[in-house]
Amino acid sequence: MTSGAQRVLVLFAHPAFHRSRVQRALLNAARTVVGVTVHDVYDAYPDFDIDVTREQALLASHDVIVWQHPFFWYSTPAIVKQWQDLVLTHGWAYGREGTALHGKQWMHAVSAGGGAAAYTPEGRNRHSVEQLLAPLAQTARLCGMTWLPPFVVHGTHVLTNEDLATHAQSYAALLTALRDGRTAESA
Repeated sequence: MTSGAQRVLVLFAHPAFHRSRVQRALLNAARTVVGVTVHDVYDAYPDFDIDVTREQALLASHDVIVWQHPFFWYSTPAIVKQWQDLVLTHGWAYGREGTALHGKQWMHAVSAGGGAAAYTPEGRNRHSVEQLLAPLAQTARLCGMTWLPPFVVHGTHVLTNEDLATHAQSYAALLTALRDGRTAESA
């Protein structure tokens, strides 16, 4: 558990945001949390021409990095990979001299069309979302960051408005806890 106020950065990535009621609800919830910075990566870089200096400055000025995105093909939207390839450079994010992100926290807030049962050893996808995010967890570790368990909204296609409101409230509570220096488990 950390103590004191933490600066939280939500890096949002959805290539078809206008079609996603779940991601819209989560993003709106994130924007209600005072002290949380929301950065829409597709909006900032529609041509994928990532401003590395700007992105590295955002990372350096925050303590907790939350990637919020739909769970596409057991991974992230394409721009997240582009962002990683360009922003997390050797000598800055990792390597002998690459200590800029040491001690920061990294997590993902994802929405998945499949229900929770689909992400079990017996389910259609045979692995949990957290297991499928293992390459990202390793990236965080390589960069000297603490990996936090993902926030997952399952079964997005069958959520009622009430379910969606509950998930949005839970997400806002999680971001508030992270901002306040409490662990994700205490949210």
